[in-house]
Amino acid sequence: MTPPRTPPTPPAEPTPPTQPPASVRAAAAVVCLQGLLGVLFAVALLVRALSGAERVAEVLGEAGYFAVLGGAVLAVGVALLRGGRWARTPALVVQLLLLGVAWYAAGPSGRPEYGVPVGVVCLAVGAALLTPRARAWAYRSTADLPP
Repeated sequence: MTPPRTPPTPPAEPTPPTQPPASVRAAAAVVCLQGLLGVLFAVALLVRALSGAERVAEVLGEAGYFAVLGGAVLAVGVALLRGGRWARTPALVVQLLLLGVAWYAAGPSGRPEYGVPVGVVCLAVGAALLTPRARAWAYRSTADLPP
């Protein structure tokens, strides 16, 4: 007598990733660098204002503006590194805004040596944040994962 056959178990469903994928971590590092550069630019403006700039109030205002923006971008990058799914959209928006700056620098301003590299970095970061694994991580889904 043969033992009763048990039905085969279906393959396990893939589970959504809980940690950010490598593409998101790489993009987050670049976003952190972008924010850090903004903060460093604010510090340079502050030094300029304190060393006797002609229009101190305007330079201090500009320094404050870049300090706030750079600090916010740095916070978004750190949040992405730590696994904050919410930070993906602000990071994408920053890349789109910087892509406009890159276009203006390369085109109307006649400085392609600045605009083209910035544009390439923005496109690379945007692409890294839009990979199937990045989307699956951000949406806590497995629908975008390859089989």
